[in-house]
Amino acid sequence: QVQLVESGGGSVQAGGSLRLSCTTRGFSVSSSCMAWFRQAQGKEREGVAAITPLSSTTYYSDSVKGRFTINKDNAKNILYLQMDSLKLEDAAMYYCAARRGWACTEKIPSKADIDVWGQGTQVAVSS
Repeated sequence: QVQLVESGGGSVQAGGSLRLSCTTRGFSVSSSCMAWFRQAQGKEREGVAAITPLSSTTYYSDSVKGRFTINKDNAKNILYLQMDSLKLEDAAMYYCAARRGWACTEKIPSKADIDVWGQGTQVAVSS
């Protein structure tokens, strides 16, 4: 069964940090384009970070560049998102996403590129 299971969401004050984890089941992160998306209430789902399968090249949206770090553990098949210097506007449901067997393009994939989604983990940021 192909599955993505996120964890690590929660509530944090602005300026704080959280680390999200995503465990993959049924496929390998080392052969998939992996990404994190987020969706704030009333807004479209947007990609915030991606990592390529082989070289682990990373891509970030302008809104999180310099504050978020995506990485993965190929041996454990886990994807991470380290979120530092969190802002109020980072509050959203965060989704782990994958496109299996794809090398990624030179940017964060679009929603249409994704073939596996996690169930989401909520991140709340307070002042």
